[in-house]
Amino acid sequence: MKTRTPGINFAIVILAVGLLAFKSDKPAYRIYNIEGKTTSYNKMMKDIVTADIVFFGELHNDPIAHWLELEITKGLYTQKGDSLILAAEMFERDDQLIIDEYLRNLYAAKKFEAEVKLWGNYKTDYKPLMDFALENGLSFIASNVPRRYASMVNKNGLEILDTLSDMAKTYLAPLPMVYDPEVKCYKGMLNMGRGMPAGMSENLPKAQALKDATMAYSISEYWSPGKTVIHYNGSYHSKNFEGIIWYLNRYVDDLKIVTIEIVSQEDISELEEDNIGVASFVIVVPSTMTKTY
Repeated sequence: MKTRTPGINFAIVILAVGLLAFKSDKPAYRIYNIEGKTTSYNKMMKDIVTADIVFFGELHNDPIAHWLELEITKGLYTQKGDSLILAAEMFERDDQLIIDEYLRNLYAAKKFEAEVKLWGNYKTDYKPLMDFALENGLSFIASNVPRRYASMVNKNGLEILDTLSDMAKTYLAPLPMVYDPEVKCYKGMLNMGRGMPAGMSENLPKAQALKDATMAYSISEYWSPGKTVIHYNGSYHSKNFEGIIWYLNRYVDDLKIVTIEIVSQEDISELEEDNIGVASFVIVVPSTMTKTY
């Protein structure tokens, strides 16, 4: 009868220990509900399809976020059909006419992309959403304020908006715009801005509020009972049900709003305390996830 030598037995033990050091799988994301408990994609979708407004708070350079944005949009479309409306922070209100004409197939993508103010990661991260709207005859809202007006507020404060022409004001939330510096997201931004050049820290959250108010107003213009709007935005704009949502609740009463927040953690097996309750659903991706830029 053959027997293993001590050297072979030791090698087998080392191999077994090494294999145990590897996890059984490497999930790209995990989903948690508002209470911080794990949930499934299907359970999340069942809640999303009953919403009036869905906010997807992304990390702009996260590939999982952009993939899920498209997958969730496809899932909503199978249930909502042409009552689904897409909307995004990444497009500004003064480009809405061009987007509408493009979605009517009046000219080619090459011409569209040359004329619209596009983010640098448009082709990889947002073009699939625009193409989905084009292919399925859906509306796509350019919800954000033109960046030049946010820059003006950042430099001069909200008062500068009163000096704009009537035409310019059509691209903004209605004036006078309510601004509450005690809202958590704006207060936090103000604190982060301490130490910046004089006047900058005070006005930075006001510029953010102008964006939030304008995006909220854009959504309110397009939404009507029976419709569902899915809005793609940076996570800070809808985190803790503030930002855009704080303003939207002032424009429209009794909306069912569902929020999704993408967060990054070293360990995704458990939701970190700071991330519990920040959204209806929190999707956690590993901090080692590759970035799109």
